Amino acid sequence: MTSRDVVSVQRLIPSDPEPIFALLDDPAGHARIDGGGSVQGARSGGRRLALGDRFGMDMKIGLAYSTLNTIIELEENRRIAWQTTASGPVGKVVGGRIWRYDLEPVEGGTLVTESWDISEEAAVSKPFVRRMEGMTRKNMAATLERIEALVTTTG
Repeated sequence: MTSRDVVSVQRLIPSDPEPIFALLDDPAGHARIDGGGSVQGARSGGRRLALGDRFGMDMKIGLAYSTLNTIIELEENRRIAWQTTASGPVGKVVGGRIWRYDLEPVEGGTLVTESWDISEEAAVSKPFVRRMEGMTRKNMAATLERIEALVTTTG
């Protein structure tokens, strides 16, 4: 792993961690929070995720594709991470990036850190994925803005 393998963004969200975690813990809501607009919808949702659970996502960056995601870290209201691969046989040689959210209660709300970790990305796709670092950083910042808007909206 190199220092370039993990990109993180942070945002202090004026909310308790529970409503933030609830958004992250249900794949059906991921399209609403995706700051990059690539998540089109979940192939399953409306359920709480558990360690080891898998969920599919319909995606689009230029062309439509789907992913298979496995929950690899889960601490209720504190951390959730999933590892993403391509669906089907191509998933054995493409993918492996990890999306991680850490939620830390602090004065004024919750410090949310979103990380994009490509340390386990497949050798075939890693050079291509690495070139997406700048766009990914921008999209993650937009995701955290969307999360804040959703959990702080009243009425």
